[in-house]
Amino acid sequence: MAYSDRELLARLIQCEAGGEGETGMKAVAGVVMNRVHATGGEYARIGQGSIRKIIFQPYQFVCASETEGGAYNPQNIYNMRPEQIHYDIADWAIAGNRIPDVAESLWFYNPFGPQCRSRFPSDVGYWQTRIGDHCFYNPTNAYYKT
Repeated sequence: MAYSDRELLARLIQCEAGGEGETGMKAVAGVVMNRVHATGGEYARIGQGSIRKIIFQPYQFVCASETEGGAYNPQNIYNMRPEQIHYDIADWAIAGNRIPDVAESLWFYNPFGPQCRSRFPSDVGYWQTRIGDHCFYNPTNAYYKT
């Protein structure tokens, strides 16, 4: 099924951050759009300004994969049923809006614990903030060499 960019982003927001409240969902949407608009590094090369290419870049978003570790992943964007809030947040992010605390962030992850790593992934991102269960990371200069 060919979903629009808006639909894909709304489904990813629901899947990746549906339980994180409005702020958490906006933060995740902002990361996706930051990757879309990256001016250098791998996201600029691979994404080329495309929401679809960013979302479906291999090994980036668990929710964009129908299988994980060789097993069916039931929590994927195809099984999501976005509600109006997910579309509203997708529209908000596509329009260029960002939460100030994650304005530059290119990565997020759930550490499944109380601590966020200081660097993620490796040395290309440094810890910026935590919102709900997710830690957010801004790019270092090393990212732009990826």
